[in-house]
Amino acid sequence: MIIFPAIDLYEGKAVRLLKGDYAKMTVYSDTPADVAREFQAAGATHIHLVDLEGAKDGTTPNLDTVRSIVESTDLFSEIGGGIRSMETIEAYLAVGVNRVILGTAAVTNPEFLAEAVARFGEKIAVGVDIKGDKVAIKGWTETSDLTCFEFCENMQKLGVKTLICTDISKDGAMQGTNHALYRELSERFSVQIVASGGVSSLEDVERLAARGLYGAIIGKAYYTGAISLSDAIEVAK
Repeated sequence: MIIFPAIDLYEGKAVRLLKGDYAKMTVYSDTPADVAREFQAAGATHIHLVDLEGAKDGTTPNLDTVRSIVESTDLFSEIGGGIRSMETIEAYLAVGVNRVILGTAAVTNPEFLAEAVARFGEKIAVGVDIKGDKVAIKGWTETSDLTCFEFCENMQKLGVKTLICTDISKDGAMQGTNHALYRELSERFSVQIVASGGVSSLEDVERLAARGLYGAIIGKAYYTGAISLSDAIEVAK
């Protein structure tokens, strides 16, 4: 299983939100590229990036920061947050990002998603942000009518190879991840599933790896020191 240490970007800084609440933001670093280099030094091979400003308004205000992260490490990079046009996808791929994650647009604009997958293939992943049992959109501020399982089924049929599945209720809460959810997802679907939200102990990592998941995202647990990234990478192997 691949460990994806995460950097959430806001105004060029590395930050974390609690359960997606912009009013509950902690700034961890003014220089996210330094954080990315720390990830690589700890043995990471991949990195998960989120543009929190983009998630709300569909722009790319942190593009230069993303470029600096990509250029200063050898990490496989993926980014999500407000990617709602071909131009935005192309802008991120042009600065060297390896995979782009569609969230809101995958729900609200299936034609755009289908075109993106047709054009860019495995460089397109989809974020499945789960609130209750429904898929949340627009920076987690609204919910759609689709259940997470209906949506995942649609994505698999469309040919999406990677789904980043986040239980919003667990995100940043440091109370463990939703193992029942990931068990069901891994049993029902044949796509690459990345667990996100609440991965806060080596036991979480061990159980997700044993489940055969493709990846797990570690955010707050790294920044608070609850998980050693190098230990998590070893356990995930």
